[in-house]
Amino acid sequence: QVQLVESGGGLVQAGGSLRLSCAASGSIFSINAMGWYRQAPGKQRELVAAITSGGSTNYADSVKGRFTISRDNAKNTVYLQMNSLKPEDTAVYYCRVTTIRAYWGQGTQVTVSS
Repeated sequence: QVQLVESGGGLVQAGGSLRLSCAASGSIFSINAMGWYRQAPGKQRELVAAITSGGSTNYADSVKGRFTISRDNAKNTVYLQMNSLKPEDTAVYYCRVTTIRAYWGQGTQVTVSS
């Protein structure tokens, strides 16, 4: 079993920055992809950014150039640096980690005020 602990969400004004962290612990043998998803009220959960074990990254078009995903394999941790935040970035952000199956974090609220 793998546990994920997210941190770093909060309230920020438009144009501001936040950094999300997600630390994995438990029965970890090999982590493959790590990523961040978000879900706004009334909308489906969507991919924000993902990073493979080799460091290849993938971003949603809406966050390209503003968000950066990174990972520390020694700490089993994935980060999401979010800059130039917009009100439309407001959502609950979920961490997802894939080993032999996918695990989800509990979610952290990000609210961007205009």
